[in-house]
Amino acid sequence: MRWGTPWPGAEPARRCEQAGAVAFCAGEFADHSAYVTAAEMAGATDTALIGPGIAYAFARSPFVHAASVRQLDRAAPGRVFLGLGAGTARMNRDWFGVDSSHPAPRMRELVTCIRALLDAENGERIRFAGDYYRIDADIRAPVLGRIDVPILLGAFNIHMLRTAGEVADGVLGHGLFTDRWWDEVVDPNLRTGAGRAGRDASALRRWGWVITAVDDEDPQRAIDDAKRQIAFYLTVRTYDSLVELHGWQDETAAIRADFAAGRDPRGLGRHVSEEMLWAMAVCGDAEQAGEMLARRRRLPDIGFLSPPGFLVSPRRRKHYVEQIINTFGRIGAVL
Repeated sequence: MRWGTPWPGAEPARRCEQAGAVAFCAGEFADHSAYVTAAEMAGATDTALIGPGIAYAFARSPFVHAASVRQLDRAAPGRVFLGLGAGTARMNRDWFGVDSSHPAPRMRELVTCIRALLDAENGERIRFAGDYYRIDADIRAPVLGRIDVPILLGAFNIHMLRTAGEVADGVLGHGLFTDRWWDEVVDPNLRTGAGRAGRDASALRRWGWVITAVDDEDPQRAIDDAKRQIAFYLTVRTYDSLVELHGWQDETAAIRADFAAGRDPRGLGRHVSEEMLWAMAVCGDAEQAGEMLARRRRLPDIGFLSPPGFLVSPRRRKHYVEQIINTFGRIGAVL
């Protein structure tokens, strides 16, 4: 596994690059845009790959995605990737005010349109007519020209994974992805999608987030933060199929009962078993973190080592980034 991190800021990122980080990604929420953050990355890095990881796909038109990527590519030529995620139906409806019905076929069309806009040569008319998008763009300015920007999908369920195999350049896996999930769900469905399109599934990128909390001075706190992050993710029913694959229904039910009852959220992590922790996180002191990495059979090709964010202060997250630099800089760029 080569490693990177979610964007930690300009100064820590420079030291991450020096320590061997090969990529940075940017999520987004109500107070930060993945594209604005990616622009900051472009100006503050020299060699690492940069990009949204993920940007909300349906909140923007194909044109806006493609124009943003083109501008990023001018600032960091050859280093840009685009990670797209569907988001939840509620977020799309209530936050973004857009239709997200039939997300997998909608994503297929969106990626196809973005690709057409990124592949277009100057003077080329861009046409697409589908069920969700219609484009007839005759852009009479010398601003186009083909650029090679990988598009990865934040895919979890089988339909989106097959879509990634069919039209995208790979997947950007969730921090909950386990070895079994990569082996038994991700890979088979990527192959199915790729087969539909006559593509080579082995050429697809398999990147992903890795929940990472390392602290030699207070390893138990790091473990607790990692457990709490896993528990928070599992409050969402989207991940039920992963829970069922591993037989973690009882632990997840206890997490959701406490969460629904409004009990102290800091206690949610007590329901996360050691089996769950070792399957989904890298945490504790540097020695244990190394052992947890060594036990994983299916780490992402590029793993974005992600400090927990749920009930973790910005100061504490910065501390975890420092620990990532110290720990993984010693191990090297390839783990």
